[in-house]
Amino acid sequence: MGTVLGAMRNVRWHELQHAYGSASQVPGVLSRIAWGDAPSSGEALTDLERWIGTPPVFDSTAATVPFLWELAATDTVRDRAGVLDLLATILAAGNPQHPAWTRAAHQAVVQGRGTAVRLAAAVPEAREADRPGGPPDTPEPGGLSPAHPAQAATDLAPAHPAQALGAAATRLLTAIDGHTCPACPAPPPAPA
Repeated sequence: MGTVLGAMRNVRWHELQHAYGSASQVPGVLSRIAWGDAPSSGEALTDLERWIGTPPVFDSTAATVPFLWELAATDTVRDRAGVLDLLATILAAGNPQHPAWTRAAHQAVVQGRGTAVRLAAAVPEAREADRPGGPPDTPEPGGLSPAHPAQAATDLAPAHPAQALGAAATRLLTAIDGHTCPACPAPPPAPA
């Protein structure tokens, strides 16, 4: 497995559960996300979302999240934006019958915030280079500027993988920074 996902062997996956039973298949699915072709990687992300992210989270979710952060930070992973979107899904999901699982999964997502910051910050150069019409503050044909709501809507569905990654990282940061749920402790008040 190389260095990417190398620590998976230290997790007792067979002792953990996902939505359909034993989590012993999770390492293989993570490997398909890491090294699979586009269809295989996409299918693996969908499987993993069904298994560990929606609607409830499971004990395997918190064990999986650090590996998802590792995949999101690895340049060779085909759908890094999809990995970040799965992390956002996990942050929004819960399991009322097992609040400790929910809290552990949410904390694992929040602990990777620095990676999301780095991914969001690394993308502006790609956005500017790929943007038709020039730098971000240049009005588009027809007089729309990036601050215009119609332009903002098109930014939600970027065509370039780097743009998709930046948009997913930004969405995840917003979700992390605004996260509240019954299972998670409230953040300490800001100093006055």
